[in-house]
Amino acid sequence: MIKVTVWNENRHEKKNPAVREVYPDGIHGAIAQFLTKAGFDAKTAVLDEPEHGLTDEVLSDTDVLLWWGHLAHGEVSDEIVAKVQQRVLDGMGLIVLHSAHFSKVFKTLMGTSCDLKWREADEKERLWVVAPNHPITEGIGEYIELEKEEMYGEHFDIPAPEELIFTSWFEGGEVFRSGCTYTRGNGKIFYFRPGHETYPTYHNKDIQRVIVNAVKWAEPVQRSRPVYGNAQPLENIVEKVNQ
Repeated sequence: MIKVTVWNENRHEKKNPAVREVYPDGIHGAIAQFLTKAGFDAKTAVLDEPEHGLTDEVLSDTDVLLWWGHLAHGEVSDEIVAKVQQRVLDGMGLIVLHSAHFSKVFKTLMGTSCDLKWREADEKERLWVVAPNHPITEGIGEYIELEKEEMYGEHFDIPAPEELIFTSWFEGGEVFRSGCTYTRGNGKIFYFRPGHETYPTYHNKDIQRVIVNAVKWAEPVQRSRPVYGNAQPLENIVEKVNQ
């Protein structure tokens, strides 16, 4: 059974009644519920817990970490960011959701600003599948249509994705690379754009299916990281004599 930790700063839920109405158990709770229903061992962690809920024990027992943040990126401890980064390098999967594009964790792993254009105007979004043979898109049609979402627009300041899975079109005319995969060390990373806190995006069955698929895709490969540094020869080396 894949062990999943859903991390959420859990600040909008405390400050905004409209968010609590959509996600009474928090965004993290809603995601953990459908992941549990899909057969994963899903638990949650939030910013205000000791060590942000990401103790060494929790991280070592996590196969795939999901990250949602927005209001409090700067409150995340650099020490925890470094630990998450190392776990990804060691093989833990990471799924970065919506406004977590600006999280310390994602920016550290990407090495860029991860900035973009945005607008809140209740716009229709179509997420077009541009990698129909990818396991993350299994069970998804040609596109996912969301009646209302926050607009994110290009240019999105990220490294060129290793695989582009979804491209979004918005009612106002913008497009956006909404599903991007990367590898860092032994770990796999998926950035997935939709998920503004005041919309019921994570209740959408297609969005849930993508996240379930992404968890399966990001599951760690069971092998150790390569060994680096000075290496002893595998064969006897015959000393060469200068002529």
